[in-house]
Amino acid sequence: MKSIQSHYSFVHFESKGYESLNALLKNKQYSKLFVLVDTNTHEHCLSVFLEQLERVAIEIIEIEAGEEHKHLDTCMGVWEALSELGADRKSLLMNLGGGVVTDLGGFVACTFKRGIDYVNIPTTLLSMVDASVGGKTGVDLGNLKNQIGVISEPQMVLVDPNYLSTLPDEEVRSGYAEMLKHGLIADLNYWNTLKDYKSIHSGELLPLIHRSIEIKNKVVTEDPREDSIRKTLNFGHTLGHAIESHFLSHPSKKKLLHGEAIAIGMVLAGYLSHHLCGFSKEYMLDIKSVMHAIYPKVDIATSDIAPIIELMKYDKKNAHGSINFILLKDIGVHDIDITVDNELIYKAFQFYLD
Repeated sequence: MKSIQSHYSFVHFESKGYESLNALLKNKQYSKLFVLVDTNTHEHCLSVFLEQLERVAIEIIEIEAGEEHKHLDTCMGVWEALSELGADRKSLLMNLGGGVVTDLGGFVACTFKRGIDYVNIPTTLLSMVDASVGGKTGVDLGNLKNQIGVISEPQMVLVDPNYLSTLPDEEVRSGYAEMLKHGLIADLNYWNTLKDYKSIHSGELLPLIHRSIEIKNKVVTEDPREDSIRKTLNFGHTLGHAIESHFLSHPSKKKLLHGEAIAIGMVLAGYLSHHLCGFSKEYMLDIKSVMHAIYPKVDIATSDIAPIIELMKYDKKNAHGSINFILLKDIGVHDIDITVDNELIYKAFQFYLD
C-alpha cells in the first residue's frame, strides 16, 4: 500500500511502516524511547508492536482507557513519568492506541520541554482514518471535546490494520462513521461503496482506510490551520460533539462512542442541509437510512435538546458568538459557516427520531 505524504511527515502502512519506524530510530539516534499505551493496548497490542522493532531499550507509560481520561490530569501523570524516567528534548514518544492515546500523547509530546518528537501508531479504525493525519493534538476540558491542544505533525504515522482484530464491532463501527463522512464531503463513489456496511469485511478495509486518509490528507494539506476547507471535516460534528458531551456528562445515560454521536450529527446535518442549502431530499433520506442501518437509534428526549444546543456554544468553529455549521449543497459540495435557527434544529431531531 502506497505511503501518503502530509506536510512534514508520512503515513506508512503495514510492513513498510515498521521498516520506516526502525529506520527513523536508527537515523535519529534518540536519547530515550517511550511508548504510551492505555490499559487496552498494553494488553492487546504492545507485544505485537514491540516484536516489530529492532532491539532497543524502551520505557512503557500506561494510562487508563476511555474518553473520560482524556484530560489534563492524565497529561500531568504522563509528563511526570517522562520527567522521572529521564526524558530530554532528544527523546521520542510513540503513541500506541486509539484517538485518546494519539491525541493526548501528541499533546504531551508537543508541550514537554517545549516539544519532543512523537510517532503515532493508531490501533482503532477511528484513529487510523481520523487522527492519523492533520497534526491535531489535544484533550477535553471537562466534558467539552478537544478544547485544549495544538496542531503539530508527528514524525510519522504507522497504520497496521492487524490491530483492528482486537476491537469489538461497536468500536469498528465508531470509526466507520468518519469514513462515511469522508464520502459525503468528498466522493460520491466512495459514499456508495461504504453504504452497505455488512458486506464489507475486515480483510477489505485497508484500501478503504487508505482512501479515507487520502481524502483527509488532501483537505488538511490545502488548509493546515482550519481557516476554510478543513472545516468540512467537521460535517456532522457540531451537533455530534454536543450530543457526545451531553451523554458523557449524565451518569444515567449510556455513553455514546464518538462515531455513534457523529452518525446522529450527520443525519441532523443532512436535514439542515436540505432545508437551508438545497441538498436533495433523496440524499437526506439516504443518509438517514444508512446511519440507522449501521448504528442503533439513540433515544433522545425533547428535554435533552436544549442542553445539547447549549453545549454547541463551545464548538471550536464558532466565531463572534455565532454557532457555525458545515452543511452540504450536494455530496462533495459544501457550505461553510452556516448559522441555524434553534427551531429548525428541533425539527432535525424529530426527523432523526421518526
